[in-house]
Amino acid sequence: MLLILIALHLLSKNSIAAPLPHPPDVRASADACNDINNCRTLFSVVWGCLATIFACTWVSVHPNVPPPNQSHLQLFWRRLKMMLIAMIAPEVMVGLAASQFFLSWKLSKEFGFSPTHGSFFCMGGFVSSTGYPIATKEQLENQNLGPEYQKAIRNVDEEDIKDRSKGDALSKGVALLQGLWFILQTLARAHQRLAVTQLEVATLAFAVVNIFIWLLWWNKPLDVQRPIVVGPLAQPDTETVTLPVQLSHFDQFLSAILGYSGHEYHLVSSVSMPSFWSIEIQFNHEAGALILLALVGTVFGAIHCAAWKAVFPTLPEMWIWRISALVITAYLGFTLLAVLIALSDRLESVAAANRVVARLGIPIYIAARIILIILPLMELRSLPASAFVDVNWSTYLPHI
Repeated sequence: MLLILIALHLLSKNSIAAPLPHPPDVRASADACNDINNCRTLFSVVWGCLATIFACTWVSVHPNVPPPNQSHLQLFWRRLKMMLIAMIAPEVMVGLAASQFFLSWKLSKEFGFSPTHGSFFCMGGFVSSTGYPIATKEQLENQNLGPEYQKAIRNVDEEDIKDRSKGDALSKGVALLQGLWFILQTLARAHQRLAVTQLEVATLAFAVVNIFIWLLWWNKPLDVQRPIVVGPLAQPDTETVTLPVQLSHFDQFLSAILGYSGHEYHLVSSVSMPSFWSIEIQFNHEAGALILLALVGTVFGAIHCAAWKAVFPTLPEMWIWRISALVITAYLGFTLLAVLIALSDRLESVAAANRVVARLGIPIYIAARIILIILPLMELRSLPASAFVDVNWSTYLPHI
């Protein structure tokens, strides 16, 4: 958190020039890069940012266990969709990860599961012999089969769960170091008064957000494709086979954070869990997930706002960037307030009004996110001259 605050402070101070009505000639500027050993190219700037964004989002996204008999193309497309969602609205992934983190911690306390068992349970990793997922508290608390399910899950070796993961602590650590290294480079550029491009600011925001996702999903196995069969040989006759209801996009967003309630989703209707499946948890845990979501979302927007006085190619682009950054910074805070009011049993009319406003704000938020993806790419047509100057790391090393 201290590193993030330092980054915001340095970026906000990196205002070496006011926005110009016409983009400067980077080759004629006085601070153009003339030292071939201390320069970087446009390709290296773009490649470094895109590689960091891809590494952050691809490794941080931990899908739930997919349906059986999926082709490699289907599995790839399923994960790619989650990656695209993480790029457009990384806060959704933070909310889902926070919800599953608090739930796995709760399961560990109530049923004696390890954090790995709890995370695997949340992602639909345990199925009965008939192929239905065991992923609700109702199943674990069932008078007839609940104790057997709990015992069978505890008997699964934790190493067997980790063995199904396509990533380990080393691969996650390497991706985490990649993100931290990019943050360090951005800090150094801001400290040395070198231009930080809009693309680098956006990449910095992704790197910071994905650090939270990595930490929350540290115990969740990565890219598991087959569940573990546990429990009795048969499902109870009282369970009915029904299809999951189709929720609106706003309700799917809330369900990813607060969990699906029993009337919204009946487990034995399918052989796998939805991509954004999370069980309902206690109010204090829901509030914790929402507060964490709002905090991370605010930090994500604040990083974009930190480039408030940066050099922009044109004046309209400057104001479009500023307005969009303010929108994504403020929207999560307002949504948090609306949801907390909706969770209470009081002021139902106010809660309903807030939910309507929150729904209407989703298209505006998505538009702002898309703008903050397009503008950094447009800026590449005319970058400040100091953007091509590399960091002089020797100034931070003790020497004679």
